[in-house]
This record gives sequence, C-alpha cells and structure tokens, in this order.
Amino acid sequence: MAEKSKKALSFETALAELERVVADMEAGKLSLEDSLTAYQRGAELLQYCRVRLDDAQQQVRILEEGTLKNFTPSGASEPTKRDDA
Repeated sequence: MAEKSKKALSFETALAELERVVADMEAGKLSLEDSLTAYQRGAELLQYCRVRLDDAQQQVRILEEGTLKNFTPSGASEPTKRDDA
C-alpha cells in the first residue's frame, strides 16, 4: 500500500477503505508483510472512525440537552487518504 496523497478522509471514505482492507485480509491472498501492513492501516482507520463517531455522539448529547455551546472535536489525527493502484 503506497501512500500517494495526504488528503483528509471523510468518515464515509475511511469506513469504505476499512471495509476494503478487511475484505482483502479475509480473502487470504495477502502475503504476511502485506497482511501486517493492511492490519496496521485497518487499525488506524478504525481508530479514526471511532473518534469521529464519539464526536458525533457527544454533539448529539449537547443538542439533546438543549445546551447552546460550541462543540470542539477531540482532535484525533486523521489518517491520510491513500490511492492504491
């Protein structure tokens, strides 16, 4: 998996990439090294998606409580977009 672009990912793009990584790993056609790389990328994407979901849940809680205050995301670093050939 070569990194070609450093664009920030949306939640939906990160989730779609995570699904592709999982599918590739489940297919059992990756070498050991590629499997380790895919696992690492999957872990990064999973963490990113979890943080984004946690932020969304917190924002909903704030809205449900009727509290009018600014919401500041937790600031987890976003994984960079990778354009794999």
